[in-house]
Amino acid sequence: MTNTATKNWRDVELGDVIDFFDSKRVPLNSTQRQNRQGVYPYYGASGVIDHIDDFIFDGDYLLIAEDGENLNSRKLPIAFWAKGKFWVNNHAHIVRGKKNVADTEFLKNWFANANISGYVTGSAQPKLSQQNLKRIKLSLPEFTEQEQIADILSRYNYLIENISSRIKILEEMAQAIYTEWFVSFHFPDHEKVKMTDSGTEFGKIPERWAIKMLPEVLDFLEGPGIRNWQYTPTGCPFINIRLIRNGDIDINSANFISEEEANGKYKHFHLQERDMIVSTSGTLGRSAIVREEHLPLMLNTSVIRFKPIDGQNYAFMYQFLNATYFQNKILSMASGSAQPNFGPMHLKQIQMLVPSQKILDTFENLAGPLYAEMLVLLSQNQNLRQTRDLLLPKLVSGEMKI
Repeated sequence: MTNTATKNWRDVELGDVIDFFDSKRVPLNSTQRQNRQGVYPYYGASGVIDHIDDFIFDGDYLLIAEDGENLNSRKLPIAFWAKGKFWVNNHAHIVRGKKNVADTEFLKNWFANANISGYVTGSAQPKLSQQNLKRIKLSLPEFTEQEQIADILSRYNYLIENISSRIKILEEMAQAIYTEWFVSFHFPDHEKVKMTDSGTEFGKIPERWAIKMLPEVLDFLEGPGIRNWQYTPTGCPFINIRLIRNGDIDINSANFISEEEANGKYKHFHLQERDMIVSTSGTLGRSAIVREEHLPLMLNTSVIRFKPIDGQNYAFMYQFLNATYFQNKILSMASGSAQPNFGPMHLKQIQMLVPSQKILDTFENLAGPLYAEMLVLLSQNQNLRQTRDLLLPKLVSGEMKI
């Protein structure tokens, strides 16, 4: 690929190059929406919001947000695929590129880089009407070039999705071992271990296992409250809730404070490799593991850093903090009605069931390599996303020719 001036690209209005299917959209009735999950995805303005027992579309369509926060956020999809059999509500437009005129995958990628603010009405309730959607102006290359550009970006997306699937499998493997050993008590040689009444919420537990308070097992630290006026254009990045996305840290979206403050009064808030961070406000319990490429990185408010006190049992800690028991505990303890949150005072009240050292060591030997591989894959995915996101605006604008 070489950088050249845009050639053979023509300016069009979106309405001239896409077909609309909004007229096929019909609202659900009470019999079609059950109090259980169905088999067909039900789409809204940003993706799947439910699964139901019926569908009105069958095929590949591009959904474009008609209203909602997507239209004011660069972190949420404006346009996304709906494939197979599905239903869609009245918060998304249903479109396809006209045959041999506009490639639908190219359009999806174009929207990922587009600024459509001039076509969105309303501030409290942003809306992109069909009329305004049709008026959106863009430049299109020849159809074959659109397909080539879409194919390049699709290859990146395929690799990212493939690696994400492998990460999910590894997570499920670690979770399955944890649940089998520490919830069902089917750990190695469990038949030889006597169960005793703990006199606590855990009921009967294996002999020689201990019940400890969380601060005895895990070291945790709540972030300081860094204010907007402390932000600097460069310096040391710091974490906040919005950076914890899909089990990873979106370090490229971080804000900064000065090196002087970061290494001065905030020096004990620096994160380290293998630390686990957990969100403590809003959507509680979102977590991610700090990797080397995230550093230097500082802690901030609404996020708590965890590490094992013994410096060894990281896999056990990762699983405990993501396990149903801990997640339910923080949800039940959280205070605040408008914005639920938890903090150190809540963590100090949580009990942990800690197995014998032999079982802990065996679990670490099994689950530790799974997490090590998972972290490598997360790094690969981050690199792929960065490369794709660098190429995308250049390709869909014609700045870079293929």
